[in-house]
Amino acid sequence: MKLDKIDLSIVRYLLMDARMTNSQLAEKISLSQSACLRRVQNLEKSGVLTGYRAMINEAVLGFRANAITRITLNSQSEEVLGAFERQVAKCPNVVVCDLMSGTSDYLLRIMTSDLSDYERIHKEYLSKLPGVARIETSFTLRRVVDRPVGLEKLMQQIPI
Repeated sequence: MKLDKIDLSIVRYLLMDARMTNSQLAEKISLSQSACLRRVQNLEKSGVLTGYRAMINEAVLGFRANAITRITLNSQSEEVLGAFERQVAKCPNVVVCDLMSGTSDYLLRIMTSDLSDYERIHKEYLSKLPGVARIETSFTLRRVVDRPVGLEKLMQQIPI
C-alpha cells in the first residue's frame, strides 16, 4: 500500500497518542470524521496499523529486572526451531522472542521482578526449552530510548 501525506499524518498522530478519538484525529489532519475513519480502517485492513497498545511503567507493576537473553540451539532444523518456539511462547515472562541471525539463534526480552524471579524462570522454563545449547543473559540497567518505531522519520516527513 502506498501511503500518501494524509495516511502518514494519521499514522504519526496515532503513534503519538493511540487513544486519540476519531474526531480529534480528523480535526488535526483537517478531514471529515467519516473520511478520517475510512482512512484509519484502510490502514488497518492493509496491515499498516496492526493494533493499539497501552504503554506501561514496568517498575510500578513490579517488573524491576528486565533480562535480555540470547539462546543458541544445538540445531537449526525446522523441527528444533518449531519445538523451541512452541515452548518459549508458553513462558508468560517472555514478552519478546526474535529469531536472529548471527551467533545466537534467539533473542528474548524477559520481564522479572528481581534476580530471584529470573532464577525461577531459568529453572522452570529456559533450562527446559528443547534444543537449547547455550543461554546467555544480560540485565537492563536503565532504558535510554523508548519510542515507537518510525516516529522520528514520520516527524521529519510530515510537519505538524
